[in-house]
Amino acid sequence: MSGQGFVYGIAAAITCVIQLTGYAVAYSLKTETFYDILGGVNYLALALWSAIAGSIDAPLNWVDDPRKILVTILFMCSRGWLLIFLAWRAHERKGDSRFDEVLGKGGGQPQPFGFFVFWMAQAFWVFLISLPMLFVNSSQVNKPGFSAFDIAFAILFCAGVLIEILADIQKALWVKRGRKGDFCTDGVWAVSRHPNYFGEIFQWWCLFAFSYSSSSNNGYADPLWWVGILSPLFTMQILLTMEPTGLCNAEGKNLKRYYDKCPERYSKYRENTSILIPIICYKYVPMFLKRTIFFDFEKYEYKPKSDGSVKNE
Repeated sequence: MSGQGFVYGIAAAITCVIQLTGYAVAYSLKTETFYDILGGVNYLALALWSAIAGSIDAPLNWVDDPRKILVTILFMCSRGWLLIFLAWRAHERKGDSRFDEVLGKGGGQPQPFGFFVFWMAQAFWVFLISLPMLFVNSSQVNKPGFSAFDIAFAILFCAGVLIEILADIQKALWVKRGRKGDFCTDGVWAVSRHPNYFGEIFQWWCLFAFSYSSSSNNGYADPLWWVGILSPLFTMQILLTMEPTGLCNAEGKNLKRYYDKCPERYSKYRENTSILIPIICYKYVPMFLKRTIFFDFEKYEYKPKSDGSVKNE
């Protein structure tokens, strides 16, 4: 097995062990409390593993390779924040309603396979998101310096992480203050309805681009570098299309509470505020652009039926 293949293979094994162990313990205790926490721990474990193993037979040790040092630090800062935030949120909420049905908390029958699917989805997400970082840390390419391209995407990655952190903190403070105004418009939430999701997606596109300089054969001819595109694509798949998380969980029928309580104010907010990409003057953006490059798809609209119930898209 090649050096990079070895790093990837053991990283996949580490992920399986962490997530399967988490599933077994969590199901036996009928709790989801440490689901998100183990996701964060898994990320940090892969960063540590790849930093150590990637130096084997490499032209430079990890401590002598600024590219590997930078990508590891950036990755661990991003996932370290996620671990801290999700641990705090789990403590504050004292549970996660996503798991109520599969754990039988509503009086129903527990669904061990359904709970298992959640853990396996997290395993895929952790491993796939980590691909650009694993690629850089396992690379045998000796390019110790940074190009303007590298610097630009490192800065943009930091911007994505900062947007996500600001969004999480601003939303948490808004909740602590009693949810004033019924929906959050503080800070970055004034220019995006879901800035936390934007930051999460944007940073992985940036890290994928940053990893290009660690590829052999001019990047575009390196199949393992192209595998790294699964990181941002899978993140978009999870956050844009899959229930019960991301935009599908936050938009559509779940907007009913806003349209029942403050329909005019919330309609105006939606009209003026991008669903994902932070931008001012959003109401002047043509609808065909909103429905395409801005991801404001029709399925995210609130569509009550004539009898007062809500259509499921």
